[in-house]
Amino acid sequence: MRTEDFNYTLPPELIAQSPTAKRDQSRLLVLNRRTGALSHHRFPDLLEFLIPGDVLVLNNSRVISARLRGVNARSGGKFEILLLAENQRNDWWAMLRPGKRAQPGTQMDLLNFDHQRTGISAVVEEFNAEGHRRLRFVGTENIFDDLDTLGEIPLPPYIQRLQTSAEDRERYQTVYSRTAGSVAAPTAGLHFTTELLERIKASGIEIHHVTLHVGLGTFAPVKAESLDEHVMHEERFEISEETASAVNRAKAGRRRVVAVGTTTVRVLESIAAKNSGELMAGSDRTKIFIFPPRQFRIVDALVTNFHLPCSTLLMLVSAFAAPGETRGLEMILAAYRKAIEERYRFFSYGDAMLIC
Repeated sequence: MRTEDFNYTLPPELIAQSPTAKRDQSRLLVLNRRTGALSHHRFPDLLEFLIPGDVLVLNNSRVISARLRGVNARSGGKFEILLLAENQRNDWWAMLRPGKRAQPGTQMDLLNFDHQRTGISAVVEEFNAEGHRRLRFVGTENIFDDLDTLGEIPLPPYIQRLQTSAEDRERYQTVYSRTAGSVAAPTAGLHFTTELLERIKASGIEIHHVTLHVGLGTFAPVKAESLDEHVMHEERFEISEETASAVNRAKAGRRRVVAVGTTTVRVLESIAAKNSGELMAGSDRTKIFIFPPRQFRIVDALVTNFHLPCSTLLMLVSAFAAPGETRGLEMILAAYRKAIEERYRFFSYGDAMLIC
């Protein structure tokens, strides 16, 4: 399939610029993948579509304050730094703006929220074919521990605000986030409240977690014309013995596994692909790229958001809408056309979709 096949036109005013007043006030578009039928709901109505015995799996990764501000130590020129992946302590790959001015050897002094120099610097060590810079941080024992006091929540570029707010520090995290490491939120989980999760659990649905630290692999654009030519970046994940066992029991008992978010799907299907359909506990990295046609070994239903045109996330949900076939693309695009007609809100702070 071609990347261009996954394109669609979205009115700019439907790109959500801020979250709803309350997390679960978002809307929920439900797609029945057997019939293609669509129905319109509010997010708490998700309970109507869950069945006692279902296993709901959430990604509990926590977003780090990965956007830093700095100035050239010699010229004073301003830089914006977006951390992407930690190689080891004080050694990170990052995206820089403006990148052309950040040649190897460039030292950037980091600024605090008052735009004052902090005594911490980042030195450009090298750059790769994609233009990302490898940075070595000095003046700190571990830059990771300084991010909450120096960094900003890395909202995506389509949220066009001059700066993030205190609200973003709370609302661009899921209520169940635990392990810090993501540079973008697993946004399908943003709709859940603690109260809704308690109601779900009380209804006889098991709730379990995986951890995938969202990085460039999730949101990097597909530049290849053909999907077969696109290579995903690796992302780190972890799954506990408790979660692996719960999912294995559900599959053995013909009970459904409901994934919250494409990142959760990638964890579960990555492990299953390596182990003949069985989940094994542990830590690993994945660069799985899911696009039509694709069979799914683990996931039976998916809670997700509305995704950018030509993105790997849109390709994944298109594969899930019709496993093993290519017609899922048209099903998803038809659902998106209806969502646009009904004025759903799109992308990270937007509304939700259930594919079941």
